[in-house]
Amino acid sequence: MKLKLDLHDVYNRGADIDRALRGIIDEAVRIRAPLVEIIPGKGSGQLKKRVLRFLDQKEIKALYHRVEKDSKNFGRLFVHFVWK
Repeated sequence: MKLKLDLHDVYNRGADIDRALRGIIDEAVRIRAPLVEIIPGKGSGQLKKRVLRFLDQKEIKALYHRVEKDSKNFGRLFVHFVWK
């Protein structure tokens, strides 16, 4: 089951962005989802950079396997999980 987070509605509210990102990662861990799709949108690229910085935090990075930037859509990221 793939989870999806569209950040278009909270693009300019920092605390809401972090809360939404943390929530989707926690949900993925809880249900052992293999994939989370995050849509920061295209825009100036600042929101995508913020998402990547969030995912690069040590305690968050320990939860997932890898991050994939969509080669066909600049405004989309995939976070892959591996469960044993």
